[in-house]
Amino acid sequence: MLLLKVVIAQKPREIALQILHRHTGGDFVETLLDSALARIQFSSADRRLCQELLYGVIRWQATLDWIITSRTEDRTQKPLLQNLLRLGLYQIFWLDRIPNHAAVYETVELAKQHGFHSQAGFVNALLRGCLREFDPLSQTLAALKKTQPALGYSHPEWLVTRWLSRWGNDKTAQLMEWNNTPPSTFARVNTLKADPGKLLAQWRDENVEYDFVRRDWLEENLVFLLKSHPPLARLPSFQQGLFYVQDPGTLLAVAEFAPQPGESVLDLCAAPGGKLSHIAQCMRNEGEIVAHDVAPERLKLVEENCARLGITCVRTALPSTLISQPATAFDRVLLDAPCSNTGVMRRRVNLRWRIRPEEIERLRFAQLELLRTAASLVKPGGTLVYSTCSLEPEENRELIKQFLGEHTGFKAEHERELLPFVDAVDGAYVARLRRQ
Repeated sequence: MLLLKVVIAQKPREIALQILHRHTGGDFVETLLDSALARIQFSSADRRLCQELLYGVIRWQATLDWIITSRTEDRTQKPLLQNLLRLGLYQIFWLDRIPNHAAVYETVELAKQHGFHSQAGFVNALLRGCLREFDPLSQTLAALKKTQPALGYSHPEWLVTRWLSRWGNDKTAQLMEWNNTPPSTFARVNTLKADPGKLLAQWRDENVEYDFVRRDWLEENLVFLLKSHPPLARLPSFQQGLFYVQDPGTLLAVAEFAPQPGESVLDLCAAPGGKLSHIAQCMRNEGEIVAHDVAPERLKLVEENCARLGITCVRTALPSTLISQPATAFDRVLLDAPCSNTGVMRRRVNLRWRIRPEEIERLRFAQLELLRTAASLVKPGGTLVYSTCSLEPEENRELIKQFLGEHTGFKAEHERELLPFVDAVDGAYVARLRRQ
């Protein structure tokens, strides 16, 4: 019986360890976790623990590795053993609710289960040594945030250097703190199927705790913060298409887009369909929205979301279809461009370790090409909105400035940047342009 309890207690840690060991820099770790949890009947508490361990270790990887290096005289560990040590140290220094003795014991047991019997003593000694020096080590970690912020907040040095030059120490620290905080879940009511009152009444029956969200670019009672809830995909209100999960920051682009019923609209990079579905909602499902993306599987996501939300005014188009579209065909064109995603780093857990400096320049080139394509499809007098979830000026203001220098037939009407440490939402940039 005791053995069974130990195995059950290990499960969230075991799953987290397996994913840490499997995932590579190019993997979306969120997808790996969702796939793993779909196969396991975990309690809500175990699901939360597994996610917390996995995401926490990835976020704090650089700081955890610094602790390990300082305790092992810079000796390289086998990858699985390194992940075991990261897992144990994360529980000790970042998770108050797990007793330290349990963190040590369970990490040592995991080491044995994975064939590290001869290293079990080493794992035990390193973790217990850190426990004995918990207070001075904690003070050192706090000091690193001032002296070596990239290491203290576990972010890439090159990215922190960029941010420091733009915002200075305090705001950059606030941004990194934001990135290391688990993201909130927000839901936008789908007014094509329900008014806010109906949705909130059903949520109360479904044990969903919520709060109201107010921002100057949002309609009243459009977006709600979900404070606690059962798994969303199992909620009848989700299955019935009464809401869409979406950060408030993503809706700034639609507010600037200002679509009207009966118009012809193009969403050039539509998948998975969050902004597009809100556009359809603003248009009251009247008119035509062309949802364009580069691959059939991406457009399938759009179609699935539209079906769930009851949207009928959307047709999908691959690049080959778009080429045959008449020039200047649309009243409004939205380009939510592929970008570095530095404004949503807290949601994309391993993004900070995937992104490289040269990626920004590569993306800028692709974004400019997409913007030129988008511009060619706007009617005279029509609106072109460009948006990203990047914080980098090369992908935002500087790009728009270059585009306007090349395209004198377009005029900038408005631009706005959302910063997590100012607006308390995901980072975003939006520019609204009009064709003369």
